[in-house]
Amino acid sequence: MGVIVNKENNLNDELSRRIDADLRAKMSTAAETSETPDFAEDSDYVKDFKKTGKFGWVWIILIFGAAISLFFIIFP
Repeated sequence: MGVIVNKENNLNDELSRRIDADLRAKMSTAAETSETPDFAEDSDYVKDFKKTGKFGWVWIILIFGAAISLFFIIFP
């Protein structure tokens, strides 16, 4: 079995080099223009959310207890 090599490979290499150079240029200009990163906390979606309170550990115990009771219901 043989491989046919055409001159189009050089064309593809040149095209990929130009695309890479263009993407690098866009990435560098984007890095220079963005002063602050876009965090999710900055959006209006999480504007009125609160952090977990001091009783957050109660939910963990309740979920753990529910999992144990479900296990004993399924496998008596």
